[in-house]
Amino acid sequence: MEHGTPLWTTDVFGLPVTFNLSTVLMIIISSLIVFLIAFFMTRNIAVRPTGKSQVLMEVLMNFVKGIISGNMAWKQGGRFHFLALTLIFYIGVSNFVGLPFAFVAPDEEHTLWWKSPTADPAVTLTLASVMIVLTHYYGIKMRGTKAYFKSYVQPVWFMAPFKFIEEFTYNLTLGLRLYGNIYAGEILLALLVMVMTTGGVLGLAGGFIPMMIWQGFSIYIGAIQAFIFVMLSMVYLSHKVSDDH
Repeated sequence: MEHGTPLWTTDVFGLPVTFNLSTVLMIIISSLIVFLIAFFMTRNIAVRPTGKSQVLMEVLMNFVKGIISGNMAWKQGGRFHFLALTLIFYIGVSNFVGLPFAFVAPDEEHTLWWKSPTADPAVTLTLASVMIVLTHYYGIKMRGTKAYFKSYVQPVWFMAPFKFIEEFTYNLTLGLRLYGNIYAGEILLALLVMVMTTGGVLGLAGGFIPMMIWQGFSIYIGAIQAFIFVMLSMVYLSHKVSDDH
C-alpha cells in the first residue's frame, strides 16, 4: 500500500522550504522519550546505587566510555562522553520508535504519520553532518589551526585532494548506512502487515510469525546501527584530535 507524506511548504528568507510534518512530529516524540528515560533513570542518584535504573545508566555510560577509550586516549576523549551517550540514546530510541506500530491517517492518500525518524534520509544525513562539523571544530580547537590544516598535506602534499573527498564520503556513509537499514526494516514490516490485513485468515496466520521474528531482528539491527554510528563518530573524532593519526 502506498502511503502519503504530510508536507508543509513555507517561505524562509524568500525561498520555499518544505517540511515533512511526520518527521518533525517523530523527532519531537523521540526527543521527549529520550528526556523522560534519562530523567527517570537519574532522578535518584546515589553513591551506592540501590535501584536498577541507576545501575543500567552506569552500565550504558561505561559501555560508551569503552567505545571512546578504544579509539583515543581518555584524556582527550573524556570530553565527548556525554555527546556519545546522547547520540546512542537518541539514535537508539529513534530506531525503535517506529517498530511497534504505524499510524496511517484514514484519508484518501493514507498519510503515514508514525514512523522512525531515522527512516528519513534528511534526519540521518543531518546527524552525520553535525558530527562531521564537530570533528573539524574540535580538531582545530584541540590541535590548533596550523597543525590541523597541516595534517591534510601529510605525509605528502598531493594527498590533500583525496583527504578533502574523504570528508564527503564520511558524511554519506555515516548517514546513509543508518537510513538504509532502518528504512528497509520498516518497509518489510509494512509489507508483512499488508499481507496480514489483506490475505484473510491465511494471510493472518502466514504473516504473524514472520512479523514477530522481523520485529525482534529489527530491534537488534536498530541497536547495532546506533552503536555503529557512535563508534564511527568517535573514530572520525579521534582522527581529527589526535596527533598520531
